[in-house]
Amino acid sequence: MNTRRRLAALVTLLAAFALVAAACGDDDTGTDELIPIKLQLQWVTQAQFAGYFAAVDQGFYEDEGLDVTILEGAVDIVPQQVVASGQAEFGLAWVPKALVSNEEGAGLVNIAQVFQRSGTLMVSWADSGITSPADWEGKRVGTWGFGNEFELTAAIEMFGVTVDGDLVQQPFDMSLLLNGELDAAQAMTYNEYAQVLEAINPDTGSQYTPADLSVVDFNEVGTAMLQDAVWANAEWLAEEGNEDVAERFLRASFRGWIFCRDNFDECVDIVLANGPALGASHQAWQLNEINKLIWPSPGGIGVMDAALWAQTVEVATSQGVITAAPPDSAYRTDLAEAAVASLDEDGLDTEGAGFTPREVHLNPGGE
Repeated sequence: MNTRRRLAALVTLLAAFALVAAACGDDDTGTDELIPIKLQLQWVTQAQFAGYFAAVDQGFYEDEGLDVTILEGAVDIVPQQVVASGQAEFGLAWVPKALVSNEEGAGLVNIAQVFQRSGTLMVSWADSGITSPADWEGKRVGTWGFGNEFELTAAIEMFGVTVDGDLVQQPFDMSLLLNGELDAAQAMTYNEYAQVLEAINPDTGSQYTPADLSVVDFNEVGTAMLQDAVWANAEWLAEEGNEDVAERFLRASFRGWIFCRDNFDECVDIVLANGPALGASHQAWQLNEINKLIWPSPGGIGVMDAALWAQTVEVATSQGVITAAPPDSAYRTDLAEAAVASLDEDGLDTEGAGFTPREVHLNPGGE
């Protein structure tokens, strides 16, 4: 074979290889290029966000053609503003906080209500006699503020109680309750409540137990508000192709949360590998409590419960958090529903009706 014929045969062979490579490419995205995406968290790395870290670790985002960077939060970082300004495509935020931002022109849309219930408690000592909001009368009651207080203030109004002075500004720990400076302190089931149980009772030399505490659960009071949700900018969603990106992001994120429900220990290890400030037993406790907030999801993970949305809006408007009920466009369910339907077709359990929490032992200091 002469040189010209050999060259022609080589070109033909290379062309054939190119066609095979194209046929074996990414069927979902049509390209091997991953789309860069940023997700803004509300707080620092911890199991509250385990599903998203798992989705990165397990390659779920990459399977969807996405290269997701997770941005940590902090006291001075407002996820809604980060998303509204285009610094991240998606952000996690409590519903009332995002609705406040929308009244200020943020233009955000709730595309997935991941947490189905509130994780906020008011915690008191068992011997305080405080078992309901009515018992806060004349007591020293704390809150973090920063938009975390609305469930509490709504309960105070509902029960017509007058606390001792103004609500006390708490640090993001339980030191004021432990030091006896508060009669009732705000806590998340998955974080600050555990911090009390990780502390040592000086009278016994052992850790505190749930029997030492009395809690008021806002889900039972009736002033609970929807918390962690995925938000996107409405204008960004309206751009060609971005609804598809959002659906893919949700599908991978939901897979991450399903993974954390069904592979508990491995998911805790993933969180620990990402360097949280608090230790292993605290992260295990937190993931267990977060799973309780997500599962069961009767309509499928991330699909909004319209009644809980209405309750959140009612509390928010009654407390003057927002001046009026938001428009119907403030949330949409189609993207989450499409993601759930796709996962259902893959045989994944998107409702978690049979979910059973674990028993988690907390070590001193959460180690």
